Amino acid sequence: MKNSNFTTGLLEEIEGTVQGHRDGHGFVLRDDGQSDIYLPSNEMRAVLHKDRVKARVVRHDRKGRPEGRVVEIIERPPQPIIGRLLQESGVWLVAPEDKRYGQDILIPKGATGTAKAGQVVVVELTEPPALYGQPVGRVKEVLGEVDDPGMEIEIAVRKYDVPHVFSEACIAQARALPDKVRPQDKRHRVDLTDVPLVTIDGEDARDFDDAVYCEPAKVGRARSANGWRLLVAIADVSHYVETGSAIDVDAYERATSVYFPRRVIPMLPEKLSNGLCSLNPEVERLCMVCDMLVTAKGEIHAYQFYPAVMYSHARLTYTEVAAILANTRGAEALRRRALVPQLEHLHDVYRALLGARERRGAVDFDTVETQIVCDENGRIERIEPRVRNDAHRLIEEAMLAANVCSADFIVQHKRIALYRVHEGPTPEKRETLRNYLKAVGIGLSIGDDPTPADFQAIAEAAQGRPDAQQIHTMLLRSMQQAIYTPINSGHFGLAYEGYAHFTSPIRRYPDLLVHRVIKSILARTRYQLPALPTPGEAHAKLAKRLQKTRGVPAEGGDGAPGARPRKADAEVRAWEAAGLHCSANERRADEASRDVEAWLKCKYMREHLGEEYSGVVTAATSFGIFVTLDAMYVEGLVHITELGGEYFKFDEARQELRGERTGIRYAIGTRVRVQVSRVDLDGRKIDFRLIREGEELLARAMKEKGVPRDRPGPGGRVDAGGGRSKAQKGRDGKAGQESALVQTLKSAGKKAAAKKKGRGRR
Repeated sequence: MKNSNFTTGLLEEIEGTVQGHRDGHGFVLRDDGQSDIYLPSNEMRAVLHKDRVKARVVRHDRKGRPEGRVVEIIERPPQPIIGRLLQESGVWLVAPEDKRYGQDILIPKGATGTAKAGQVVVVELTEPPALYGQPVGRVKEVLGEVDDPGMEIEIAVRKYDVPHVFSEACIAQARALPDKVRPQDKRHRVDLTDVPLVTIDGEDARDFDDAVYCEPAKVGRARSANGWRLLVAIADVSHYVETGSAIDVDAYERATSVYFPRRVIPMLPEKLSNGLCSLNPEVERLCMVCDMLVTAKGEIHAYQFYPAVMYSHARLTYTEVAAILANTRGAEALRRRALVPQLEHLHDVYRALLGARERRGAVDFDTVETQIVCDENGRIERIEPRVRNDAHRLIEEAMLAANVCSADFIVQHKRIALYRVHEGPTPEKRETLRNYLKAVGIGLSIGDDPTPADFQAIAEAAQGRPDAQQIHTMLLRSMQQAIYTPINSGHFGLAYEGYAHFTSPIRRYPDLLVHRVIKSILARTRYQLPALPTPGEAHAKLAKRLQKTRGVPAEGGDGAPGARPRKADAEVRAWEAAGLHCSANERRADEASRDVEAWLKCKYMREHLGEEYSGVVTAATSFGIFVTLDAMYVEGLVHITELGGEYFKFDEARQELRGERTGIRYAIGTRVRVQVSRVDLDGRKIDFRLIREGEELLARAMKEKGVPRDRPGPGGRVDAGGGRSKAQKGRDGKAGQESALVQTLKSAGKKAAAKKKGRGRR
């Protein structure tokens, strides 16, 4: 007898958004947060990536995963499609840069405009796709040649729908602002122009949000109560950007500045971001100050907020400050002689704050960040690690202290604002981490309600082990991403009960909102959010994901950790929407930045095809291993078929691939040597081939024909316990393309890159 619930499920029409896949199939991401519905390639012919549809589940695979059919297209968002204009057999078409669209766009002869073959263009659809017909469009904008400097950024801002043109009303309003601080702007402000505040930033920084100053101070009543007075002065953007103004509307739409190599898409017009609001040296600027008393143990004894006018006494760099702190009698120190005492005080308070951080049990993992250095034409010259010194950490601790005070100030006054919330790992991630820690024999684990100190203890226990980096990576991956929300659930990673962003209002909209709330408290008024624009696609995607991972927050008292403000009305919902919008656009900015970096790295590695490098495994999956090169900090895939002529089993607990016959293991942290074999610029993918050193491995590969009957065919295969992951679907049927594996191994050591056919999305 058939299950009636199962039958009902097949008849149900489900709403969702289509997500295409570069291999031609796709998925319906359900609005209700349930499992995605797989759409085979024939179902994708009449729909496009990002379409809103109604779908019906028609069958389930043997693991219970649904496959569906589209029954109705609800909405086709008016999205531009970016791609290259091509002419094939007299027919003009555009091949979308985003391969998730899956179909080329036909362009009638009279609809190409001024575009030439090979150029990157923006296309507007005029006819939708159909089961037996391709979509048709017209060229709306010509971006230029694919190799033009900065083309990768022009593509990314349109691909991810990043606002990059200010409205005319915004530009006009910015143009009308004064060029400097006027006498009337200084009213009701504390005059700090005689305090030697300084900015400390990177060499290439253009906008300066924050300035700092520190001096010794008596903290508390005891005679030995030594400590420091720490001032963190932040640009007072809210003085110039009024709630609901044209500049404010554009800033909210962007929500954050987007940083690319050699270019920034700012949240605010340049007159504000690099001029009137930026704490440039030797000019007066308006600021909001967090004035703190810090004890010798690094605890914040007292604080106050107030608006002020300041005068930056110097624009210092991290490199410069680190050199002064390392040698207070060196050349750099002599050049900045008047500032050396306060820099030493800043270093002292930093060490005290760091001690408090360690006692709190905040998570502090060693990670390597990289930066891309480009030439004048936008080509990569080199990729290098960002070296963090005490000057970086000094500023970081000062900003953390000010951010904590801002959250506490808002909580104490029972106001609604956006907190920066970072929750602990989900139950699924906790279980994965527990299994991993047990498998590697670390001797420590986490409970159902882990603390940051638990994570830090595991990280410290791993020090000195050869797999320390692997353990740190797994700890990081088990955590959730931080979000903005009016529900104060604390910050897990930093071990704070309350945390808000106060220190970067030039580049982050949540910081601007926090400034406005703090100002309203000081003025004894109540800040009201304006009527904000309707949240976009990024908001909807994040809201759905959070619904799956977090559930609906519980009701509770105002400001308490983990609580929802009691005033569950339109005001609270507006703040929640603003938080989701800012969080989603932060993700969008990160995705666009990563896309540009991936493009640049692919172009860079095309010049190194066939070359060999040493590297380290940074991820192991059921379809291969990802390797990051030591010299270049570029990541690529060594596909499962390149690992050798045997079955490889993916051990999810240990996060490693293991050869069933030889026992060879590839896990995070494994050292390997690879050859750059293929670069796919459109797919932003780099493929490596494993270089096998030693006669034994080569001999085994050459004797592959003598392996018993149960050996795999040409190229290795994986046994991951049956079934296919989404990532594997794009790889099915590819193993047969690797028939030249033995010949490739015989020629190991040569500089010729192995020529492979295209592979699916990893």
